[in-house]
Amino acid sequence: MAHKKSSTTDIALRVATAMKQMGIDGLPRNYELVYGAYAGANPDLVRDFVALGKYKTQAMLDELGRKYLPHQHEASVLQRSAGAISGEMSNFMDLLSQERTSLSDYGRLIGEASQVIRNAGGEDVLGGSLAALQRATELRVSHTAEMAAKVAAQSAVMEGIQKEMADFEAMKFVDPPTKLGNRRAFNKALARVYANPDLPMLCGVVVAEVDADRRFSPAQIEALSDHLVTFYGGLIRQAFPTSDLAVRFDGLRFGFLFQTSDEGEVTRLVDLLRAAFQTMALRDPRTGRNLGHLTLSAGVCMSDRAESALDLASACERALLEAKGAGGDLVVVYGRGDEVPAGKEWMLYRAS
Repeated sequence: MAHKKSSTTDIALRVATAMKQMGIDGLPRNYELVYGAYAGANPDLVRDFVALGKYKTQAMLDELGRKYLPHQHEASVLQRSAGAISGEMSNFMDLLSQERTSLSDYGRLIGEASQVIRNAGGEDVLGGSLAALQRATELRVSHTAEMAAKVAAQSAVMEGIQKEMADFEAMKFVDPPTKLGNRRAFNKALARVYANPDLPMLCGVVVAEVDADRRFSPAQIEALSDHLVTFYGGLIRQAFPTSDLAVRFDGLRFGFLFQTSDEGEVTRLVDLLRAAFQTMALRDPRTGRNLGHLTLSAGVCMSDRAESALDLASACERALLEAKGAGGDLVVVYGRGDEVPAGKEWMLYRAS
């Protein structure tokens, strides 16, 4: 029998029950991890969580968390990287000490050979001194090559640590299923818009949602949710200008920030994206059957019509709500001006 998609409350109760049954400590990072697995927004997380088996240790959970919830493990990643850097610095200091000792020994042999030459020692003494100097020189050349190889190896290790830190920082702002940005990236970008509240950055912001409910039942959406997320996330990633920001919030809701003050250009770009939705056929991942295409609804607001990041995001949400309420497959632009009726702080007008 088909069942309706679980509400947030239902999932929260299931998570709490599951954690108790599996003996998982009620730590915030554990709750977020288990919630993500049960909500099913990230198919890779669901698969890896199930693969852990019935009994999950804290170490196993933390290893999975470092992969999918890096923000919850920032301290441990930083601590591990700091330890690795400290170890490499210690190794490098040992190499320098060895180099200093080697140079000192080589300098001593040169001094001894020079003394023999100045004193015009016998042939045997002079020959022995020169032979010793030759051996020392050969050892010195060999040691220098070995030293260069060790320094190169340590340099590679340090580059690896640096890359790990860069990847960790980047993953904090990535939505794994779609490879788009996540809500954290969106909030960070909105905050930058109003970094100078007296002179906000001019841009256009859009909150959009795929109109899956116009074509599918709740049970069908739940069955196709993973495929819908990856399919339309990939479509957005391919169609979206790389100079701008595209993120996925949750489900089939997305956010965009366009680096332009031209409202017409923003709506044009949104309409291009909507056109891509209408031309790309969706296929059943199990049977390959053509499921037609889904449409997109969007709410738009320009940054000069809001006084803060919260106002800007709220305006987009209200415009999107208007678009969905009108039946979907619509773009609604939030506007403010002298034509606004008295007693109202905002108006909406549709962009076809």
